[in-house]
Amino acid sequence: MKQLDVFDLLAASGPFAECAEKLMLYGQFVGSWDIDATWYEQGGGRRKGKGEWHFNWILGGRGIQDVLFAAGAPAHQFGTTLRCYDIAMDAWHVTWMQPYGGEFVHLLGRKVGDRIVQEGVGSDHRRRERWSFTDITQDSFLWLGEVSFDDGVTWFLEQEMRAIRRTAP
Repeated sequence: MKQLDVFDLLAASGPFAECAEKLMLYGQFVGSWDIDATWYEQGGGRRKGKGEWHFNWILGGRGIQDVLFAAGAPAHQFGTTLRCYDIAMDAWHVTWMQPYGGEFVHLLGRKVGDRIVQEGVGSDHRRRERWSFTDITQDSFLWLGEVSFDDGVTWFLEQEMRAIRRTAP
């Protein structure tokens, strides 16, 4: 019996037809993006970097997976997000993993106005995460990574990534 390739099994050519409209919330990002990132420190410092972000359909078109990495990073430092739509909740389950940095974050994502807002907790359960896609056009978006240590009363902008589409979907 021929061994199947897991990557071939994961890949899908587009959204699952019965939910296509809802799936396009993240489906609009399918393709490759160049990233300009800025990280902010609570003491006022900042650093900048460049990277790549690649999105594609998976699981028969019911999910989106991405791979995100800093320019020049070796593959063992890449991170990935799995996003799957939950029809019953009308929300997305979002899981980010970057083993190299010890980052494992679980969020729920929804459309809020003209933004996509994802909220949840990371490995440190005292820390709430809010990640948003905003200023979304066909060829660009702004991603904001905010954290709260007081259960969402106040938020600190920890990272932002400005993305420019590299290739058409």
